[in-house]
Amino acid sequence: MSIASSSPERESSGGAQLQCPPSPPGLDPDPSSTGSPIISPDSSSHDAVLSAPAASPADSENLSPDELELLAKLEEQNRLLEADSKSMRSMSGSRRNSGSSLVSSSSASSNLSHLEEDTWILWGRIVNEWEEWRRKKDKLLKELIRKGIPHHFRAIVWQLLGNATDMPVKNQYSELLKMSSPCEKLIRRDIARTYPEHEFFKGQDSLGQEVLFNVMKAYSLVDREVGYCQGSAFIVGLLLMQMPEEEAFCVFVRLMQEYRLRELFKPSMAELGLCIYQFEYMLQEQLPELNVHFRSQSFHTSMYASSWFLTLFLTFLPLPVATRIFDIFMYEGLEIIFRVGLAILQYNQTDLIQLDMEGMSQHFQKVIPHQFDSCPDKLILRAYQVKYNPKRMKKLEKEYTTIKNKEMEEQIEIKRLRTENRLLKQRIETLEKVGKIVHVYTEEFVSNLQTQLEQSRLHEAELLGALKEMQDKVLDLEKRSSCLPDESNMAALQEEVKQMKLKELEMLRSFREMQDSVTDLNQRWQVRRTTFRGGGHWKESPKKNAMNELQDKLMTIRLREAQAQAELREVKLKALQLESQNQIHSKLIGRNEQERSALQDRLQMMANQNKALQTQLSEMKRKQAELDCKSKEEVMAVRLREADSMTVMAELRQRVAELEIQKEEGRIKGQLNHSDSRQYITQLRDQIAELKNEVRLASSVVIRAVKLLTTHLDTLFPNRFFSRFRSQTSNFNKEISSVLENENEDLLAIKGLCRFANQTACTGEEFSSVVSLAADDETNSPKGELLTSLLLAKEE
Repeated sequence: MSIASSSPERESSGGAQLQCPPSPPGLDPDPSSTGSPIISPDSSSHDAVLSAPAASPADSENLSPDELELLAKLEEQNRLLEADSKSMRSMSGSRRNSGSSLVSSSSASSNLSHLEEDTWILWGRIVNEWEEWRRKKDKLLKELIRKGIPHHFRAIVWQLLGNATDMPVKNQYSELLKMSSPCEKLIRRDIARTYPEHEFFKGQDSLGQEVLFNVMKAYSLVDREVGYCQGSAFIVGLLLMQMPEEEAFCVFVRLMQEYRLRELFKPSMAELGLCIYQFEYMLQEQLPELNVHFRSQSFHTSMYASSWFLTLFLTFLPLPVATRIFDIFMYEGLEIIFRVGLAILQYNQTDLIQLDMEGMSQHFQKVIPHQFDSCPDKLILRAYQVKYNPKRMKKLEKEYTTIKNKEMEEQIEIKRLRTENRLLKQRIETLEKVGKIVHVYTEEFVSNLQTQLEQSRLHEAELLGALKEMQDKVLDLEKRSSCLPDESNMAALQEEVKQMKLKELEMLRSFREMQDSVTDLNQRWQVRRTTFRGGGHWKESPKKNAMNELQDKLMTIRLREAQAQAELREVKLKALQLESQNQIHSKLIGRNEQERSALQDRLQMMANQNKALQTQLSEMKRKQAELDCKSKEEVMAVRLREADSMTVMAELRQRVAELEIQKEEGRIKGQLNHSDSRQYITQLRDQIAELKNEVRLASSVVIRAVKLLTTHLDTLFPNRFFSRFRSQTSNFNKEISSVLENENEDLLAIKGLCRFANQTACTGEEFSSVVSLAADDETNSPKGELLTSLLLAKEE
């Protein structure tokens, strides 16, 4: 019989222990057993227990000699298997060939068979002595679970780990299946997508799909807040591969309650956001380069890690590897999900950094899921090399809670603002309707403000025109000053010009004299030459001829000298002219410099004036802005007053509406309650008059009743009660007096006494009936107590 189908046999006396499966690990489970068939998600389930953990010294002290011997055998078999590569190849081949059962004994080596038998015995002891192992050998149990739970023991161990062996909800399962759930359509739609390639769930009307639907429907009825979430179907499907549907339902309920899965699957998915936040912190701290690359490619953590937390890697990794992770999850919780996720990223960091966003998506979908098919232990080992700080995770949880609370407050504030916005829109609509009331005042006020604004703008335009006019004047004055000479320097310049002209005249005179002398010498020279050429030259003596030649040469030299002096005088005249021009130009330059400095001074003065005008303009603009602000503030104040008035009007209208509703309700009630109001009012008045008459007669009637009671005391009661009731009668007379002062109190007692007084013949039975009636009407008043005591005394 299979483990999943023998749930009654698992519980020992008292329900504290479960029996281990009787069949050896090499045999397949009986397919004809009742309940859900056991379908192995882990075809290589024996590889989960290939190596037994070394017991720590503390655990070794708690182990029995048989257990220590068994662990020693497991360690020896592990060493043999590690040394025997042929045996390892045999194991991997058996993993590939086994689909729904444990490795057959014919395909395993002798060492593997011995190891499986020892493992079977060890886990059988663990199951039978579960409470002792959890208390005293917890560390060793943790190591064994990390190595992997044998397939046939998973159903039992998962129930024990989840404390789901005896749950009250299990008795409700059959009743839940008879009920209808609002999530049935969603569950039916998603069942075909859950493990579509697995034999147990393949086919539209298969047994797997039917039991999966039952469990999901039952949980949606138990926890209506969560209802149904698609990722949860994969977890339930894995449970159904190991155990019947009722037990799977109990384990799933415990997972949702105790393992934070319920918070993950809530519609808000706040716990999923927390897990993503914590995982991002671990990624940033331990793999900063990969984190930077993810951010640069806009590859968010939720794009690949959401399914890890929602389905516990069941949709990401192959089923044997995911089942190993689920074994550890049942013992350690979500910590293993963080560790495995970060270990996968560490292993693929080099490849992921070189890919873009699309390449990373393809890598996550096609490459990563099959990296650890042959050796899940490698992934588990890497997972436990990841740094995980529970205290830091708690701190991150508080930080995330604070952030979410702030976001929630912001959302509440946004909702509040939206509500206020809606109310404000309603008020605006109301203001638009009622705005005609204050429109005249607002229009007049706005017109005054517009007038002031126009005046300020006109004043600004005048200032700008004056500024431009002053600038034009400055330019005109600059031009005119450049054209006008300086009067202070004109006289000096004219005097210098006169002197220069006089010098020039003298030079011209001397130059003319020199030219005259040169002309005279030239004429004399010409006469001399003519005489010499006339022929008398040959008649003279040689001395005279020499003398004449010398005179000619002297005359020529003098002529040249005169010409040179004339040229020299001409050069001097030119130099004098140039010097005069130079002085004139120097004076002109000096005068221009003075004019330039004067213009600069004037320009500076005009700039100062311009600056002053600009300051005035800015001041006017500032005043204008202040006026605009004041006008806006006043308009806003008017609008606020209008809004307040409209709020008051709206509240008054709401109050009027409420009063109208109340009036309408009263009118409807009045229409329903009385058909003829005048007749009803007349009847009420008659009844009030009768009651008033009855109250008026009360005093005489009560006195008569007291006298009647006093006269009949001796006959109605024995002597031993007489004294006690006589004192009570005097107290009763006092109470009657107080009743007469207040007509509205104790009318029932007075009516009872009136009835008693109207009896002409007062028998014992009649007295008892009267007193009983009055006592029943006034049980809580002093008169009621008196009448009750009278009745009791009569009965005695």
